[in-house]
Amino acid sequence: SNLFTGHLPNSLVNSPSLQMLNLNNNSLSGPINLNCYAMKNILSLDLGSNLFHGPIPNSLSSCRRLKTLNLARNNLSGKLPNNYRNLKSLTHLSLSNTSLNNILSALRILQDCRNLSMLILANCKLRGSLPQWLSSCHKLQLLDLSWNHLGGSVPSWFGKFESLFYLDLSNNSLKGEIPKSLTELQSLISGNITIDEPVSSFQFHTARQGGPILSFKLSTNFRPSYNNLQGLIWPDFWNLKRLHVLNLKENSLSGPIPNNLSGMTGLEKLDLSHNKLSGEIPRSLVNLSFVSTFNISYNHLCGEIPEEGQLDTFPSASFEGNSGLCRGEYCTCQSDRTPIHSPREKKRIIIGLPFEIGAATGFVLTVIYCFMSGLSFP
Repeated sequence: SNLFTGHLPNSLVNSPSLQMLNLNNNSLSGPINLNCYAMKNILSLDLGSNLFHGPIPNSLSSCRRLKTLNLARNNLSGKLPNNYRNLKSLTHLSLSNTSLNNILSALRILQDCRNLSMLILANCKLRGSLPQWLSSCHKLQLLDLSWNHLGGSVPSWFGKFESLFYLDLSNNSLKGEIPKSLTELQSLISGNITIDEPVSSFQFHTARQGGPILSFKLSTNFRPSYNNLQGLIWPDFWNLKRLHVLNLKENSLSGPIPNNLSGMTGLEKLDLSHNKLSGEIPRSLVNLSFVSTFNISYNHLCGEIPEEGQLDTFPSASFEGNSGLCRGEYCTCQSDRTPIHSPREKKRIIIGLPFEIGAATGFVLTVIYCFMSGLSFP
């Protein structure tokens, strides 16, 4: 994160003692010329967010101790070298926002890297279904496949990963239901998350151009937003007490917002906007005391917006696009075409009902009397 320009200096790329090299977020250019025959002790290499061009160097496969490799956000082209399957120690890999071709071939190569715990292939023009071989990566902690063209359903085997704490599948074409097994992720239930050194500071840019730098150590995330997922939001999500971000935005989810979501005590951001959710806002959500971002806009919700706790601090934009929601004494649920009354309004209706019935009865009796007496109306 400086203003460095030019090529990689020879003093670095030939160092036998260097273990970590982090030049992320600069303006370095030229090809990546590393002498990995000399750099035998390199453990972590981060050249992300620079202006490097040309192919990914074959020589990197000689860095057999390499655990962390970040080449994201460069102008790299060509294919992932076939000999990268020899990087048996590789645990953290980011190739997002590059111009690699034949990325499916790259995936076949990576399936031999069974120690992968963090894999970032965002904005890589991936197509097809989620790779089945990922189910064998039992050490997987973080997976970012956002901003691709992936289709099919979200596999249920994601729920078997004991260490998975960050899953970003946003901006794809996934469909079907959210697997219930994702509510059983042990790392988000118990929160026992550890990241190996020297990669605990592993950082990346979000897939969007100009996005912020994020550190995976800071938050636990589940982001399947901007897809075509259907079905209900599982009440069992309340089990994920260590989850910080739940983003289900821009899908086709339906049914009510579960009351049980109030049990997600670690939640900081909740986005359920642009779906087909119906019913009332559960009053229990006022207990989400750590939530700083909340959005349920553009659904089919109805009833009163609870004006207490955290829900009272969010702007009207968090609730807009739900014609049946209101902050007042009377609400009409447009989605069900059934009037929804507040407790105060219900009380007023109950009190006024006998008077209305009495007035109507009196009018009917008057008409009958006039008819029987032969009287006419003026």
